[in-house]
Amino acid sequence: MFYDDPKKHNLKHNPFKALVSPRPIAWVSSMSTDGVLNLAPFSFFNAVSERPQMIFFAPNGPRPTGGEKDTLVNIEQTGEFVVNLCNYDLRDAMNQSSAHVGPEVDEFALAGLTPEPSINVKVPYIKEAPAALECKFLMNITLPTNNSKTKNNMVIGEVVGIHIDDNIIDGGMIDMAKYRPLARLGYMDYGTTDNVFEILRPD
Repeated sequence: MFYDDPKKHNLKHNPFKALVSPRPIAWVSSMSTDGVLNLAPFSFFNAVSERPQMIFFAPNGPRPTGGEKDTLVNIEQTGEFVVNLCNYDLRDAMNQSSAHVGPEVDEFALAGLTPEPSINVKVPYIKEAPAALECKFLMNITLPTNNSKTKNNMVIGEVVGIHIDDNIIDGGMIDMAKYRPLARLGYMDYGTTDNVFEILRPD
């Protein structure tokens, strides 16, 4: 099949996000200028550079009640955030933190998670997370949109500190079988890394 119009694919749902998968989840913690913690998952996320270490995630669309998403507002005002990495064991807490609630609500408490002080940023990370990336905000790139109600954002941050649970380290490397990172697939589907194999480059 072929389609070039998202409204004319003749499938049950648009397959775009199912095809571009798996996508890791940026479980972003941020803090308002008043000190209110915010926690929200985003599935448009990945690493973009190693020197320096940089990541991007996309807090697209407005809040259901209007205005920019709390995560984006907090990051632009404070200049920092943490990307917590989610594993299979934290799937329910991650989903709970995606609830549409007001900016006064602390999603750490809502999801039953523990805020742990970071080292190089003021925003705490999730103590229960297998890994967390402390980030300094570099820029937000406003991308084109074909929906007047949706603003597309690409937030880029420099990783200035990394926390790793020692339990997922084996032989000086991250053990994926112990890590079991959660990834977003298409639709409302998720997956974990259960099959790992090595392919060496020809050179």
